[in-house]
Amino acid sequence: MKNKGNRLQTIKEVISTVRVGGQEELLKILQDRGFELTQATLSRDLKQLQIVKIATAEGGYTYVLPERAGVQTIQRKHHGAFGGMSTGFISIEFSGQLAVIKTRPGYAGGLAYDIDNHLHKETLGTIAGDDTILLVLREGVSREEITEALKTFIPNIK
Repeated sequence: MKNKGNRLQTIKEVISTVRVGGQEELLKILQDRGFELTQATLSRDLKQLQIVKIATAEGGYTYVLPERAGVQTIQRKHHGAFGGMSTGFISIEFSGQLAVIKTRPGYAGGLAYDIDNHLHKETLGTIAGDDTILLVLREGVSREEITEALKTFIPNIK
């Protein structure tokens, strides 16, 4: 059985060299290369690697590494702040304890992943599509508090 490190490296190699349009296709490639994994494990691996799905000129989709999509991976600095990144952020609107964040196509998943992994005190979770994130705020968290917390990831948010 191959280990997780080998699997992650193989995923990066495959994404870099082969046009892969979906998880099922990538799962089959990995299984053909001797990896035993489920779709759920692959989904977690893609999130961990911050691999994004972008639209192709032909009208389909393909996976790309974050640096090829214009997204820099997030790196924690010693004082806990995050380095700059291109978030693809367009807008945010609130309704009660919900927020809808609009992004450029292909950016919502990566941004939602970052929010889910770093804003535990302010949010219950996110649901992301290709260019939209539904963000559920915890009871008692104000719009101003969530906007301030999001500035960690989205410097141009207002």
